[in-house]
Amino acid sequence: MQRARDAALKFFIDLHLCPSLEDQKETELMIRKSAELGYRAVGIPLPKENYKDATERISEICDKTGLDFISRIDLEPSNTAELLNDLRRLRRKVEVISVKCMSKSVARQAAKDHRVDILSFSPLDVRKRFFDLAEAELASKTQVSFEIDMAPLLYLQGYRRIRLISKLREEVYIAKKRDVSIIISSGASEPKLLRKPKDLVSLGYLFELDPDNAEKALSDNPRELIERNRRKLSSNHVAPGIYVVRRGKDCLS
Repeated sequence: MQRARDAALKFFIDLHLCPSLEDQKETELMIRKSAELGYRAVGIPLPKENYKDATERISEICDKTGLDFISRIDLEPSNTAELLNDLRRLRRKVEVISVKCMSKSVARQAAKDHRVDILSFSPLDVRKRFFDLAEAELASKTQVSFEIDMAPLLYLQGYRRIRLISKLREEVYIAKKRDVSIIISSGASEPKLLRKPKDLVSLGYLFELDPDNAEKALSDNPRELIERNRRKLSSNHVAPGIYVVRRGKDCLS
């Protein structure tokens, strides 16, 4: 009973809602349904180009539904040079930057770079999931999070789903061992893949994530990431750990 009351008070965030932004009706439908399911904020990937226009459109929709919109860009670089170039160009343009790591070199660079917020990996080819102890050690030092999209667990079948679940168990164990923040997101690209927060939390048992940590992965962990980044993006941020607390000609008065 107490757990149900606590869950109702949680600030649940779907940090990876993936509608087709070209289809405005579907985008509106998925945002509205997310609000109805009990989410308080959603992160939606923006295009690397024209992200400002997309931000304005999505923000307006989220405002109407009472959701907090979190801007993010999902990078999928083919090499480290491309990753570094994108980070220089885009880091201060959005609130969250995720890197889909399709090679070990990209995964290592992303994990050790403070400008990266989230590591993600292919749900379709477990051979390209490079989240090992060395990766987790780097991520733990830079506060880079490890994201798990739940939609593949719904649409994959048979051996492919079994292999993904097995790999997720291994990755969750490594993340917990190295104290890497885990984030659970829907990763939903269509309305039928959306689920209530408590449903995603319950699926955590498939990869041995207990209910308390699964709730944190859908609430506290993404919220801490967003609050930290919004402070960095504010006009009061000067440098890592340094913020303006008062402005004026004479700060002593």
